[in-house]
Amino acid sequence: MKYFLCALMLVAGTMYATAQPQRRQLTPGDTLTSFTANPDGSGTFRFYAPNAKYVQLGGEIEGKTVGKSADGVWTMVTAPNARPDVYRYFFIVDGAKVYDPKNPIMADFHPTVDVVRPGSDLFWQKRDVPHGMVTIAHYKSNATKTERRVHVWTPPGYFTGNEKLPVLYLLHGGGDNDTYWTESGKAGWILDNLFAEGKITPMVVVMPDGGIPVETFAQDLGESIIPYVESNFRVYNDTPHRAIAGLSMGGMETLETIVRYPGKFSYVIIMSSGLFANTPEAFAKYEKRVEEAAPTMKKNFKYFLFTDGGPTDMATRNTQPTRAIFAKYGINSDYSQIADGGHTMYVWRYDLHSFAQKLFR
Repeated sequence: MKYFLCALMLVAGTMYATAQPQRRQLTPGDTLTSFTANPDGSGTFRFYAPNAKYVQLGGEIEGKTVGKSADGVWTMVTAPNARPDVYRYFFIVDGAKVYDPKNPIMADFHPTVDVVRPGSDLFWQKRDVPHGMVTIAHYKSNATKTERRVHVWTPPGYFTGNEKLPVLYLLHGGGDNDTYWTESGKAGWILDNLFAEGKITPMVVVMPDGGIPVETFAQDLGESIIPYVESNFRVYNDTPHRAIAGLSMGGMETLETIVRYPGKFSYVIIMSSGLFANTPEAFAKYEKRVEEAAPTMKKNFKYFLFTDGGPTDMATRNTQPTRAIFAKYGINSDYSQIADGGHTMYVWRYDLHSFAQKLFR
């Protein structure tokens, strides 16, 4: 019996050793740093693809493919003195679109990188200051009959305080979702830095998912999102303590919301958006709605702003005609422009930094 048990243990040990998975051999891709910011304002991108015939950079920034090293790492370099910005990018590997598996900053749609000179301290970069919290919340939408999502920034100390705060509803553009303002827009870092400098009134910032038809979103905001926020966060529930701002498609959603609910907001910001200048029927229809809502708007609006990115912003031609509709009925607005900003988050990031300091004063 003793010899039988020894033999059984020997067989079992052999089987266990055989069953152990083989350790995968490490490759250069395991320790690869996929992006480096360079002192001359350029950026170097790297992608491990030893069997690929060609790899190139795609997305919001262009880069020249330098070549492939002996260990299978492809290198791409952008032009020097690039405008400091946050760029969404991907790789094209033998014609296929591939996201960067080494980038920890991955939104729902694209990874992003900060192309800035090392040591830069821009208003949208992370600093050594107290940070607020970005919460992902889900709510039931009466408009869509589904569960939908919002990102919510709360300032440092919010969860240990007891005072109510005002709310900014911050809307993204077409083709994106509620991750866009925090990932590409760096809204959290911008607000953290402004808060640390004492330049903004403490507030809650709600960033919804606007990827539904404009009219449906306006209903969703008025009937579901605002009630949800006011029931689940420590915020005021009156007009003087509500603001709304939207870029591009989000600006269209903002325009729709304020005529549908003219008594909901005291602060309204339209970024790179407006009614399409070549659609007179839409202008006439919207003007009538503005005329009907004007008395309520004039009573409640404290700050009304339009912005754009100058001649290279495809929405610029729509800004002034849309402003004129409101002015016709006594609702005047401010206007700001970044001359060569284009239709980009570069512009809207500056917009947020500027108008956030004017809210709830």
